[in-house]
Amino acid sequence: MIEIALLITALLFGGMVLYAFGFAAFVFTALPAETAGPLIRKAFPHFYLFVFGSSVLAGLVAVFLDPMSALILAAIAATTVFARQALMPAINRATDMKQPQRFKMLHTLSVVVTLCHIVGAAFVLLRLSGAT
Repeated sequence: MIEIALLITALLFGGMVLYAFGFAAFVFTALPAETAGPLIRKAFPHFYLFVFGSSVLAGLVAVFLDPMSALILAAIAATTVFARQALMPAINRATDMKQPQRFKMLHTLSVVVTLCHIVGAAFVLLRLSGAT
């Protein structure tokens, strides 16, 4: 059972790191801004569904092994709902309404949320592996 929790959490961690530091950065360096922006806008809802689904699944397995890890994974899932349903639409509105200051503030918040998710998943990986 611990192996399953570790694998799902590793998938969550790796997927978030790859998307945040790989895919998104690559898109903005490889494509013109007028193409990259709409592509990222279409990709983020899927990213958030991945984060939500994998954190819920990992949390359901972890609840039997380590309640603290399950709580962290539940927090990741809950804040992902906020990011997908509230924060992302607000960022898109700020972009559409040409409000660069508001966009910058909201985008920074989304980056902080994602970094917290990555740190939380890393912490769970270490807990479940017995390293902490």
